[in-house]
Amino acid sequence: MLRRFEKIIDPFPVEEPEQPPASLYQFCRHHIKGMEIPLIAMAVLSAILAILEVYLFGFMGDLIDWLSTETPATLFENHGDELLGVGLLLMVGLPILVFLHAAILHLALLGNFPMQIRWMSHRYLLKQSMSFYQNDFAGRIATKVMQTSLAVRETVMKLLDVMVYVGVYAVAILVLVAQADYRMMLPLLTWVICYSLILYFFIPRLKRISTKQADARAEMTGRVVDSYTNIATVKLFSHSQREASYAKEGMAAFLQTVYTQMRYATGLSFSVDVINYILIFAMAFIGIWLWSGELITAGAIAVAVSLALRLNGMSQWIMWEISALFENIGTVADGMNTLSQPQEVLDVPEAKPLQVTHGEIQFDHIEFHYGKKSGVIDDLTLNIKPGEKVGLVGRSGAGKSTLVNSLLRFHDLASGRILIDGQDISEVQQESLRAQIGMVTQDTSLLHRSVRENILYGHPTATEQEMIQATLQAEADEFIQTLSDLEGRVGYDAKVGERGVKLSGGQRQRIAIARVLLKDAPILVLDEATSALDSEVEASIQKSLIKLMENKTVIAIAHRLSTIAAMDRLIVMDKGAIVEQGTHQELVEKGGIYAQLWAHQTGGFIGEA
Repeated sequence: MLRRFEKIIDPFPVEEPEQPPASLYQFCRHHIKGMEIPLIAMAVLSAILAILEVYLFGFMGDLIDWLSTETPATLFENHGDELLGVGLLLMVGLPILVFLHAAILHLALLGNFPMQIRWMSHRYLLKQSMSFYQNDFAGRIATKVMQTSLAVRETVMKLLDVMVYVGVYAVAILVLVAQADYRMMLPLLTWVICYSLILYFFIPRLKRISTKQADARAEMTGRVVDSYTNIATVKLFSHSQREASYAKEGMAAFLQTVYTQMRYATGLSFSVDVINYILIFAMAFIGIWLWSGELITAGAIAVAVSLALRLNGMSQWIMWEISALFENIGTVADGMNTLSQPQEVLDVPEAKPLQVTHGEIQFDHIEFHYGKKSGVIDDLTLNIKPGEKVGLVGRSGAGKSTLVNSLLRFHDLASGRILIDGQDISEVQQESLRAQIGMVTQDTSLLHRSVRENILYGHPTATEQEMIQATLQAEADEFIQTLSDLEGRVGYDAKVGERGVKLSGGQRQRIAIARVLLKDAPILVLDEATSALDSEVEASIQKSLIKLMENKTVIAIAHRLSTIAAMDRLIVMDKGAIVEQGTHQELVEKGGIYAQLWAHQTGGFIGEA
C-alpha cells in the first residue's frame, strides 16, 4: 500500500524540460507541475487536523464543566453520544487522517518533489552552451541544483502545509475563545498582531541574508571543489597553503553571513518569548477576573490558558518555520539566477536529424566574436570536399580551435553559415550533428567511471569484441589489463578517477582514441590528438589513425607539423583568417608563414642565429 503513495509523483518525467521562469512565484509554480493534487490534499488534511485539534481543546473545556456539574450517572446519560463521538474521533478518525497526511507528505512528496526538480534542472543544464560552464565553477553549479531543489520543496510545502495549518489554527482559536467571552479573545488578538509585527521586522532581513548565504555557500563549495579537481596542479606548484587560504576566504565570507543570520535569529527568538509570557499572564488574569464575576466557567478558563500554553510552544515552531520559509525563498531566488538562464544554443523548431551521405563541409562567410566587438573569425570561407584530409596550421590564437568549435556548434555564429552535405548545421538537431563527428582533443578528460564505460561512450551498443578491437587499434589494451582500483576492480572494470586522474596523459589519450575509433563517425576532428604520446606510441597509433581516417572527412589541428604534413591540404590561419593553403610541398616552396613554422620545427632557424 505504501508503494501507491510513492508512485503518486513521477520523479523522472519524460517530457523535455523548458526554461524556468525568472520570477520567484512563477519559478516555484513551474516546478510543481504534476504535483498539484498531492499538494492540495496535504494542505486540506493540514487544515482539517488544525480544526480538529482546536475542537479537542474546546471539548476539554466542556468536559471540565460537565465533571463539575454532572454525576457519573447523568454524565453518560446526558453526554454519552458526545463522549462516544470524540472517542471514535481519537481512536479511528484522527489516526486515519494523520496516516494520510504523513503518507502524502513523506512518501509522495518529500523524496519525489526535489528529485523531479533535480532531474529536470540537470537535463536543462546539460543543454546549456559551453560558455555557460566556462563562466562558473562546476561545483557551484551542482550546488545550485541540489540546494535549490530542496529550497523549492520546502518553500512550497511550508506554505501549503505549515502556513495553512497555522492560519486555520489561529482563526479556530479566536473563534473558540470568543464563544466563551469576546474579552478573552483580546489578548490573543493582540498577541497575533504583535507576533505578526515581529515577523514583519525580522523575516525580510533573514530572507536577504539567506540569499547572500546561499550564494556564499555555493562560492565556498566551488572553491573547495576547484582545489580537489585540480589537485595535481596544486601539488605540482606546492600551493597547498595558497589553496587553503583561497578556501578560507570563501569559508570566512560564508561564516559572516551565518553570524548576521544568528544575530537576527537571537532577536527574533527573544521577542517572541517576551510576548508569549505576556499572553499567558493576560489570559490567566482576564480569565480569573471574568470567572470571579461569574461571566465564564472554569472550563473556559482551562481552555484559554491551555491554548495560551500551546501557543507558547507553537510560536517557537511557527517562528522557525517562517524563518526557514524565507531562508528557502532566499535560496530559491539565488539558485533561480543560475537555473533559469536561457540556453544560448537552441535547436530550431522542427529541427531534423543531420544526414551525412558524403561528408562535405562548407564554411560560408562565417564570423564569430565570443561576444566581443572585434572578431576572432571574420568573413572566413572554406570548402572541404567529401573524404578530404585537411590540416589546420597556425600560431596559438589564430582561430583553429574556434573554427572546430563552430563546426560542432558549441557556439552560434555572429553571421554566415556552416553546411554539411548542404545542410545548415544551425537547422539540424545538435545531438545528431555531434553524433556524426568524432573528435580527439589535446586535453582529454575521462568520466569517473570504468574504462569500459569510457570507451563505450563512443558507441554504447557496441559488442565486447568491437570494444576490445578498438582498444587494440589504439594501442591501449596492454596497459588497460594492468589497471586496478581501490575496490578491487581490474582491467576494463577499473575506475579511472575524476577526469581520468589515475592515468597518465598518454593513457588517457589512447582511451580517448579508442572511444572515437569505436564511434566511427563519418567526420573526424583531431585537435592535437597525439600530443600527449611519446614518439614510439605515437608512431604506432599513427597507423591506427590513418586507418581511422579512411573514407572520412578529416580536420586535424597540430602544432607538430610532421604529424599533418601528409594531409591532402593544409590551411594556414592567422588572426581568424585563412592566409595560405595548399599541400605541404607547395607551402614550403611558397616561403610564407607555414614555411617559417616548418623551418623552426626542423631546425632551420639554427643556422640563422
